[in-house]
Amino acid sequence: MVELFRSEEMTLAQLFLQSEAAYCCVSELGEVGMVQFRDLNPDVNVFQRKFVNEVRRCEEMDRKLRFVEKEIKRANIAVIDTGENPEVPFPRDMIDLEATFEKLENELKEINTNQEALKKNFLELTELKHILRRTQQFFDEMEDPSLLEETTLPLEPTEANRGAPLRLGFVAGVIGRERIPTFERMLWRVCRGNVFLRRADIEEPLEDPASGDQVHKSVFIIFFQGDQLKNRVKKICEGFRASLYPCPETPLERREMAAGVNARIDDLQMVLNQTEDHRQRVLQAAAKTVRVWFIKVRKMKAIYHTLNLCNIDVTQKCLIAEVWCPISDLDSIQFALRRGTEKSGSTVPSILNRMQSKQTPPTYNKTNKFTSGFQNIVDAYGVGNYREMNPAPYTIITFPFLFAVMFGDLGHGALMTCAALYLVLRESRLLAQKNDNEMFSMVFAGRYIILLMGVFSIYTGIIYNDCFSKSLNVFGSGWSVRPMFDPRVGGNWTVDLLENTKVLQLDPAVVGVFKGPYPIGIDPIWNIATNKLTFLNSFKMKMSIILGVVHMLFGVSLSLFNHLYFKRPLNIYLGFIPEIVFMTSLFGYLALLVFYKWLAYDVFTSREAPSLLIAFINMFLFSYSDSGPQLYAGQSVIQSLLVVIAVACVPCMLVVKPLILRRRYLWRKNLGTQNFGGIRVGNGPTEDEAGIIEHDQLAQHLDDEPEACVEEEFDFGDVLVHQAIHTIEYCLGCISNTASYLRLWALSLAHAQLSEVLWTMVLHIGLSFRSFGGVPVLFLTFACFAVLTVCILLIMEGLSAFLHALRLHWVEFQNKFYTGQGFKFLPFTFDSISEGKYDD
Repeated sequence: MVELFRSEEMTLAQLFLQSEAAYCCVSELGEVGMVQFRDLNPDVNVFQRKFVNEVRRCEEMDRKLRFVEKEIKRANIAVIDTGENPEVPFPRDMIDLEATFEKLENELKEINTNQEALKKNFLELTELKHILRRTQQFFDEMEDPSLLEETTLPLEPTEANRGAPLRLGFVAGVIGRERIPTFERMLWRVCRGNVFLRRADIEEPLEDPASGDQVHKSVFIIFFQGDQLKNRVKKICEGFRASLYPCPETPLERREMAAGVNARIDDLQMVLNQTEDHRQRVLQAAAKTVRVWFIKVRKMKAIYHTLNLCNIDVTQKCLIAEVWCPISDLDSIQFALRRGTEKSGSTVPSILNRMQSKQTPPTYNKTNKFTSGFQNIVDAYGVGNYREMNPAPYTIITFPFLFAVMFGDLGHGALMTCAALYLVLRESRLLAQKNDNEMFSMVFAGRYIILLMGVFSIYTGIIYNDCFSKSLNVFGSGWSVRPMFDPRVGGNWTVDLLENTKVLQLDPAVVGVFKGPYPIGIDPIWNIATNKLTFLNSFKMKMSIILGVVHMLFGVSLSLFNHLYFKRPLNIYLGFIPEIVFMTSLFGYLALLVFYKWLAYDVFTSREAPSLLIAFINMFLFSYSDSGPQLYAGQSVIQSLLVVIAVACVPCMLVVKPLILRRRYLWRKNLGTQNFGGIRVGNGPTEDEAGIIEHDQLAQHLDDEPEACVEEEFDFGDVLVHQAIHTIEYCLGCISNTASYLRLWALSLAHAQLSEVLWTMVLHIGLSFRSFGGVPVLFLTFACFAVLTVCILLIMEGLSAFLHALRLHWVEFQNKFYTGQGFKFLPFTFDSISEGKYDD
């Protein structure tokens, strides 16, 4: 449990791996996933490293597998995922894998090429079949088809055609249906209206052999006179990508050609079916193992990429690597190295040697499926510094609680809890489905956060006594409205008075009206009171102030554990103590006043209670003469003393710490050894002793104030400015952060009012009917009420409360003790590859 509150203790280790065992050792380390390799060759180009050829071979195999996967998806074949996590293949197996993938790729490319050629031939024959049929129809529709073959129409007498018979030629083809209008206009303009065009649409769509898409085409036939028009027509057809086919001039020849085309189409269709069946069998066989192949290749590539981060000694027989790893997992790492050495068959064991380093280690917080969501919330603000206090364990409780304060509703909390319980109870099945929807994946990853938010919302809903904007009268109200004697009006409250009067004010100071406090939560009588909002405003505003002050004081208290762990006594005496005293003297005192007023005044004396706001303002103004009655005896003296103490803490944080740091620096600079001609004067330490003390004091100084000096030089101005910024930020932040917690009050009232609006303006319409005719209206209004409740109150309001709770933790809570300027521990692991996340 200790690792939850502080990041894991890390160490820098050096690995000595034998060349023949390095591959297997890195493979075992990838399965364990507990080491982060450092790049020992930062100045070496990636193309000049030792294992670059192996990485390229893995990338080539990966490319071939992506091609196979693309073909499988195009054929609508499901990739079989058995959940198997295959072992990393040995380097000698790479040749067999390359041969297998090469054979599969070539086979698929050959099948695709042949299939495309067959489909292209099939398309041409199909288009020719439609041309022959449509052309015959065009000729049959003409009154005298012989005019198209041997026509002797009179022309103007010229020397070139005098005495020659006139003959009309024609071309037939197929063109895309969407190009027909432009095609007709172009023919008309270029040929000046001297051509005759007939066209007909092909009913069924044709398959494009290149893309596989379905296209719609039309058959056309163009009649013209002379070779000049013929050349123009063919150029226009070529420009519009129309396919021209030979068409016989006589009906007999057309019928014979059509019969031959149909026979060839039947034969080609049989060959196409056999080719497609063979392609399906190849792809189905590949679909069974493509996932396993992907995992093997990606693991090999990751291993060789990691080996490129290592150094090679001069003997070329040993690889040297440097890794960050948790100290608690050193035994597991040693065991993994031993397994890798045995698997490779090497007789020389691999060596793990811990190193001393002044470099800052990465931050590693161990998580599980429950705590990972809360840790992600913290890391989204910033990864913590090494061994810094981790806010995640406290966030597990405070985050859903602050959310629930803003979202407090028994009904809405129950709906949220049921939705989260569904995700939690069926998490194994949902994980196996591997849904790629980003929104669902995000919600599923935060299922335990949503579950706790729902449970805490149920609790706060009971405290608020609010369920879909209605109160639950479980224990009976503490107020009584029975007829009674009221001395203020000098008479009894009769039944007629209660029934005919819209608003009656009950006074808790009158005996018999108030029977006592409600056992749990708010009395249900407030749900029908006209001054409900006034009462809830006062209650929730004070509650927000109390929760905010407690939350911030807890954050400041956690900074003490950081100072104790890093051994920074100066930060404790001149940082933590003034900060906690400053906040307690002002805002902690305000929270205590709220509790005191609740306990000191009852219903009989509540009208005489002074205002806390006025008392808090007068506390800073030292104005007590005209402020009216005081809360307790000696209030002015205590409040004045608290203000003086708070003000005294400001220079303590602002000036004293930089002065002490400056004195330390000067003392270290003149450590007691003064050399006059090489002679030590006085009883101070020797030069060697002075050097040791100077090193220790410098380390202590850097621990106390790491930002104070980047090098050995000490700049008092920089330290003073830095401390002034920190002090001003903290002092002003105490005020602004306390006011920021009022969002708990504001969002809680907003949620309650929206819930009440939905009830009164939507569901109340269906409940107002008193006959059976209102059943369908009630059904429709309830459907609208349910949809609006889920969309507005659960999703939109829930997201709003989530974001505000996130802000309160990031800004108001974590900035009191959490720096968040570290870098995350990123171990070398195969987990993402095994889970099917193949993308690099």
